[in-house]
Amino acid sequence: MSRKIGVIGGGFGGLSAAIRLAKLGFNVDLFEQNETVGGKANSISLDGFRFDTGPSLLTMPFVLNELFDFVDEEINDYIQLQSLDILCKYFYSDGLTVNAYSDRGKLINEFSTKFGESEKLIEKYLNYSKQIYDLTAELFLFKSFSEISTFLNLSALKTLLQINKLDTFRTMHVANESFFNNKKAIQLFDRYATYNGSNPYLAPATLNIIQHVEYNLGAFIAKKGIYSISLALESIAKNVGVNIYKSSKVEQILHEKKRVDGLVINENVKKYHAIISNSDVNNTYKNLLGDNSSKSAIKYSKLQPSSSAIVFYWGVKGNYDNLEIHNILFSDDYQNEFDEIFTKKSIPSDPTIYIYVSSKFNSEDAPPNSENWFVMINAPFNSGQEWKIEIEKLREIIIRKIERQLGISLRENIVCESILNPLKIESKTSSMYGSLYGISSNNKYAAFLRQRNRSKEYKGLYFCGGSAHPGGGIPLVLLSGKITAELVEKDFK
Repeated sequence: MSRKIGVIGGGFGGLSAAIRLAKLGFNVDLFEQNETVGGKANSISLDGFRFDTGPSLLTMPFVLNELFDFVDEEINDYIQLQSLDILCKYFYSDGLTVNAYSDRGKLINEFSTKFGESEKLIEKYLNYSKQIYDLTAELFLFKSFSEISTFLNLSALKTLLQINKLDTFRTMHVANESFFNNKKAIQLFDRYATYNGSNPYLAPATLNIIQHVEYNLGAFIAKKGIYSISLALESIAKNVGVNIYKSSKVEQILHEKKRVDGLVINENVKKYHAIISNSDVNNTYKNLLGDNSSKSAIKYSKLQPSSSAIVFYWGVKGNYDNLEIHNILFSDDYQNEFDEIFTKKSIPSDPTIYIYVSSKFNSEDAPPNSENWFVMINAPFNSGQEWKIEIEKLREIIIRKIERQLGISLRENIVCESILNPLKIESKTSSMYGSLYGISSNNKYAAFLRQRNRSKEYKGLYFCGGSAHPGGGIPLVLLSGKITAELVEKDFK
């Protein structure tokens, strides 16, 4: 009899796990509470404008390629990926602009010219970032922490013997400051802490691995937007036999004597041999298991959540050549910005603004002579703030800053608008407090505190997604699904 697996959530992690297990012969049901799969990687349409709702850049594309290879599908039949000449354009308040080129030589030359740092030093920094990746990827990204075999091999021994090179005892900011004198350069590299919702002044320098992933391994866009990846994964999931149920909210994980055995969906009971939760870890314990007292439930409830976000989806009249596809308008006091987010739990008074314009590479995403602006700032997780009032203030701050730094007047040119805030993030994706990545990485032990892919307390329960190991971001979430599927296969052999 085929083993039945229930998967909670149709984000990239849940889809990745479901696809692999179905290919391996398991009977897989996937339940998604929304009308579409993709989780945070979704899409909205407004008055002829289309927006990706969340992630906008794909790194480590080989992870996605491997998933398609696993099910004997050709990725190019579903998704068209392309590299960018300019990964991101950075704007500083004094008028300086810096292009982060995908070409390594052009990148180093640009950073050296604009920041006044030597090319040799920038090369050394990129090699430092690569070294962290080389030592950690196999052990910390591609394998489960719960398996002894992960640590009983030459690769793990090599990492453990050079653990000082992982740079866990300095913060990202201190490490970056040790390389560079130019404060703008330090700010640019500090920015990568936000890729997993953390504070560079607290997060360990090990996270400087992210710069290698983007600059050395490369970053890509999907020609029809990141949501096209969600649709592609849905298609191959159906091809291998995954039963996908949309608008199907899981209300409860059934369990007896710490053994899970079923789900309650829309008041109906379904029995399973194993459950995979692609939902937020805290939501899984508190709301789905009804568990507030186990060691794991207590531990995760006490850990600091990652940051959240506020996104304005603006349909804008006109074309703006001074913007690239991905753009950053930096704040003047970066440390204060993170202090406001994580300590004061307030919207930054001078936020760093991210602007993503997919219509610059896909003209179908906006009407003629118009652009679709995805405008995001990092925000605190929800702890009872008056979001409506705060967002009204923030909107004015952003419009004024864009006019001041870019010379673009938006007031009369915004023709449609939708807003995403931490409360909506929580309701749409079941991410507790609206945090984007589960727990933050604001201490040196964070990587070891993240939920493991196999539950230690509930037999038959597994976790994947951005709040579980190995963390957030498209490639890591896909890897979490892969690791989880491998554990399920091993346990049921």
